[in-house]
Amino acid sequence: MAGEERRAKIKERLGKTPVTASALAKELGVSRQVIVQDVALLRAEGLEVVATSRGYVLPDTRISRVFKVRHTDEQVRAELYLIADMGGCVEDVYVWHKVYGKISAPMGIDSRRKADEFVEKLESGISVPLKNITGGYHYHTVSADSEQILDAIEQKLTERGFFVSRES
Repeated sequence: MAGEERRAKIKERLGKTPVTASALAKELGVSRQVIVQDVALLRAEGLEVVATSRGYVLPDTRISRVFKVRHTDEQVRAELYLIADMGGCVEDVYVWHKVYGKISAPMGIDSRRKADEFVEKLESGISVPLKNITGGYHYHTVSADSEQILDAIEQKLTERGFFVSRES
């Protein structure tokens, strides 16, 4: 196998899950040192490859933006569906409390299934949404694959009346 073809296969194989040089070498029928050299060449070409103790990975290329929003308890599911359906992930929720400061919680909601699980917990009476301690105002860090997706999410949040400008 030629070097260019091998490096193309290495690029295909790299992702968020670590893969060792030894594993790549075995898969591609070359020595570990050849893989190390190939990774160095890929880095020189501009590919950001991170070496961890468990193997090579590509860094997360998703970008994020914070949205200030406000809605009713009944609209929680609609807000989460809107973001997930457009390719976003609601990474967290936080509020600014006048006494306690920033209060936050991780969410990781990137699908309707996860949104449904979250809303079902709220509807069970276990607790109320964090937004309720600040009159409905809250913030979400939303990640996506591109600025265009985040722009589209902001536009849809605005159209639905959920988005609150930073000045408010």
